[in-house]
Amino acid sequence: MAHDDPTPPAAEHGGDAQPFRSEVLSIEVDGHVATVWLDRPEKRNALGPAFWEDLPRAMECVTGDPDVRVVVIAARGPHFSVGLDLTAMGGLSGQVGPGGGSSVAARAAATRAEVLRLQASVTSVATCPKPVIAAVHGYCIGGGVDLIAACDIRLASADAIFSVRETKVAIVADLGSLQRLPGIIGRGHMAELAYTGKDIDATRAAEIGLVNHVVADEAALADAASALASEIAANSPLAVQGTKAVLSAADHRRVAEGLEYVAVWNAAFLASNDLTEAMGAFLEKRPATFSGT
Repeated sequence: MAHDDPTPPAAEHGGDAQPFRSEVLSIEVDGHVATVWLDRPEKRNALGPAFWEDLPRAMECVTGDPDVRVVVIAARGPHFSVGLDLTAMGGLSGQVGPGGGSSVAARAAATRAEVLRLQASVTSVATCPKPVIAAVHGYCIGGGVDLIAACDIRLASADAIFSVRETKVAIVADLGSLQRLPGIIGRGHMAELAYTGKDIDATRAAEIGLVNHVVADEAALADAASALASEIAANSPLAVQGTKAVLSAADHRRVAEGLEYVAVWNAAFLASNDLTEAMGAFLEKRPATFSGT
């Protein structure tokens, strides 16, 4: 996958650790607050191969910094994320397995392994021992929703648009939304969003509990995320992290079992005629016509 800047930015923080470098993410630390930036604005922060490789490294970096007490995930450019980079991640269809595997079983095993790898990338956010705040503006679609579902708190600007979009592209969402969001917004709202793939605005997102607060614009969002992170960081880090551990304890096994289940499901059913149609429609910029096969 090509990138415009061949020299990735380094994380802007001190200490003896090696600087964090990525083509699609960057880290800034201000006092006790680290901001992990989605930093591919020219592609509307579409989530391609580099993102899935680098997100766990970014979370490891901020987790390992003893000065960091709170993490904010935010995005540069006009949108938080338009979701999976369908062009770059086309191999997820499972139609071609790595190493030349040609049997149905080999392709299914390769698909399951890849889904589990992407799931683990998102889970690195959920398992960060420090509180993680998502600051969302513009589009937050598909994989973007998976990402913010793994955060502890979500804030949005008034222009934010959310969508659990996968059924519109013939995919069962498999990176965490179906496992984490029912505990955040309730099963009924989750079912409506996932079955329809509809867009909802920030006001609706706040009404159903997807976001904690909505602010006027991107500048106000940055201020609100900074203020909330600073308020949390002023408390005892041991007590705050202990509180997160206790809140999360009951969820981890349920989520892990659900992620494994959907990985196996998509290993069996992802490579459908409907997915081929969805990819073709996406590339040709036309509505898809699904046959259910």
